[in-house]
Amino acid sequence: MPTFTQDDRIFRDENVLQDDYTPKDLPAREDELEAYTNSLQPVVNGASPRNIFVYGETGTGKTVATNRIIDDLNRDQKNFEDVEIKFVKINCKDLTSYQAGVHLVNEFREPSNHINSTGHSRADVNNKLWTHLEEIDATHVLFVLDEIDSLSEDDDLLYQIPRANANAKVEGTKVGLIGISNNFTFRQNLSARVQSSLCEDEIHFAPYDANQLTAILKQRSEKAFSDGVLEEGVVPLTAGLVAQDTGSARNALDILYRAGTIARNENNDVVTENHVRQAMDAVENGLIKDEIRALPTQAQLVIYTVAVLNQSGQNQVTKKEIHRLYKKFCKRTGVNAKSQRTIHNKLSKLQLKGFLNVTEENKGRGGGKRYKYELGVDADLINDALQDTPRLRDLSTNSTISQFS
Repeated sequence: MPTFTQDDRIFRDENVLQDDYTPKDLPAREDELEAYTNSLQPVVNGASPRNIFVYGETGTGKTVATNRIIDDLNRDQKNFEDVEIKFVKINCKDLTSYQAGVHLVNEFREPSNHINSTGHSRADVNNKLWTHLEEIDATHVLFVLDEIDSLSEDDDLLYQIPRANANAKVEGTKVGLIGISNNFTFRQNLSARVQSSLCEDEIHFAPYDANQLTAILKQRSEKAFSDGVLEEGVVPLTAGLVAQDTGSARNALDILYRAGTIARNENNDVVTENHVRQAMDAVENGLIKDEIRALPTQAQLVIYTVAVLNQSGQNQVTKKEIHRLYKKFCKRTGVNAKSQRTIHNKLSKLQLKGFLNVTEENKGRGGGKRYKYELGVDADLINDALQDTPRLRDLSTNSTISQFS
């Protein structure tokens, strides 16, 4: 029988390496924090807020910096005269504009009085939100919408909130919006009326370089690990590997944490560079799965088709061969099959992501070129990722072509 103890030779406080930890200082983000402070200064002065759009790749500190700013303003506003600021923060992932509005209304209500996500008109939800904003005992309300790009297909809420005061929906409280996104093209999909309101101030968080990641990891590791546990090369190796790959502090912290857990599970007293390399492999596999899960259904079906063909002995397959089997998978899953031209575009995008490798062949005297495709990632990763996709869960890369003939 396993025995649990609280004697941990590796970690002093592993919570310091988790996503929800907000450090007091943010290395390498001084300029971004200053830009944030400048954008919020009108609120501190009692004026109307400027709407802020924060963007950058995953793991570049957008959310951590936002949480830091919120904490600082909540602390400092105790000394303000005639200014009281309330922050309302939600994550919009997988929400429609309507559902996000319902979540915002419920942020002002006790759980027993929450409204349901169905049964109300959009206008009714908006009116309830305006009512709460009028009744609240605050001079300013700032809505913080993380992963705001989820609302791009229906951006009505992103128009209504920034324009609530100008359109006389709310008069007693000054309303502002902070949108956070890792989708650089998100703004291009917004209607013109939303772009002009939402992106008054923009703050860009660039990927971290190796020196910046080293500073972040040193700051966290001093609190997270017991003294003398980390080999000297562990932090710079982790920072260097991640800087070459994603520049994401989240990835770097995850790798460092996994390296520590590997050492702990092996009953080692020291976290070594070998532990870091093992952790890097595990994190990379996790990132690939996340990317595959995030693909549109059509792209998932295309990469699944290539996986089945490869595992059936056809290591390099043409667009025509892929399209033939892809149509059968579409029929099985109830998805409308696309044309070969569309599938060619999907294949090109999957190649750019590194999920597929392509070989170019000349057709001979007749001219022209032919492309053959094969997987650029392990088929098991594709299968594992699709198991988390309800519509494609029944598919398996252990399938054979003969099953679909």
